[in-house]
Amino acid sequence: MTTITRSTESPARPANAVRVQDAVIKYGFIFVTVALFAYFALTEGSFRESATLLDTLRYVSVAAILGLGVTLTMAVGGMDMSVGAVAGLGVSVAAQTMVIQNQVGTVAILAVLAAGALAGLLNALLIVVLKIPDMLATLGTMFVIQGGKLILVDGQSITPGMTESDGTTAPGRFTAGFLRIDRGTVLGIPVSVLIFGGLTVAAWVFLARTRWGRVLYAIGANPEAARLAGIRVGGYRALAYVLSGVLASVGGLILASRIGQGDVSAGTSQLLEAVAVALVGTSVLGRGRPNVWGTALGAVLIGIITTGLTIKGLPYYTQDVVEGAVLILALVFSFTLSKRRTA
Repeated sequence: MTTITRSTESPARPANAVRVQDAVIKYGFIFVTVALFAYFALTEGSFRESATLLDTLRYVSVAAILGLGVTLTMAVGGMDMSVGAVAGLGVSVAAQTMVIQNQVGTVAILAVLAAGALAGLLNALLIVVLKIPDMLATLGTMFVIQGGKLILVDGQSITPGMTESDGTTAPGRFTAGFLRIDRGTVLGIPVSVLIFGGLTVAAWVFLARTRWGRVLYAIGANPEAARLAGIRVGGYRALAYVLSGVLASVGGLILASRIGQGDVSAGTSQLLEAVAVALVGTSVLGRGRPNVWGTALGAVLIGIITTGLTIKGLPYYTQDVVEGAVLILALVFSFTLSKRRTA
């Protein structure tokens, strides 16, 4: 008797369908960015002006720089949820240093960078030494910093000429050189945009072209295998969080220069945008992992959406809906479609 066996394997997909899906995964998000840019450029004349484009990059520079820090922590398999609070702390420290302590801008910059590094060290202590999960540890740090900076400034924003709690007038002000961090230009390009570009290149070189960067990715992929290979996993994870804190403090410097006062609410809205651009970046070129250029492109896309919708006169709350939809689309490219490709 002849036995008929039937294959349980699913039929192979046509080669053309596979190529189309691969192209969508690899270039789909770039296409979305270019398409949105073209739409706004064709429908709104003011969107095409160079001043508008530079303002867009200037607007997203803070979220992009914070997103670079988040990208570094994602590379080791973590997530830094304290970057917005650290940026806000930087604003308060800068104002405290210049307005209350009457110090020059250079001292304020050093103080802000030191505060960011200390915040990163606190995260590293909680995560590496005390073994608290990354997201929970950095959420705790976020609340501590948000409350701590209110204590630092007695719960009020610091402005030049303000009356202090003892009845005296604050002696200092934001120096002209410090304000150039966001308000100044070099050859017509805002300084904050140049900082954003320079840090993006530096972060790319660090992650993609150095041993340290490759080790960070190895830890994120399989920390136990990295440990067995002789890598000091804890030390590299600590490095990622310290660098994230420093990058967040750079974002705080730009914010302080932008608003020109120690606003106690500064940085609050930056966390979600920073995490969003880092997550969006994982979908660029179908890599499915955190990468610097993807984060930068994600920031640019958020800027295009925000600027374009603002020019069109849409209410601010519609921007959140569109940004959320774009994030979901990016996650579909990164996870849903890529998993189907490998299935």
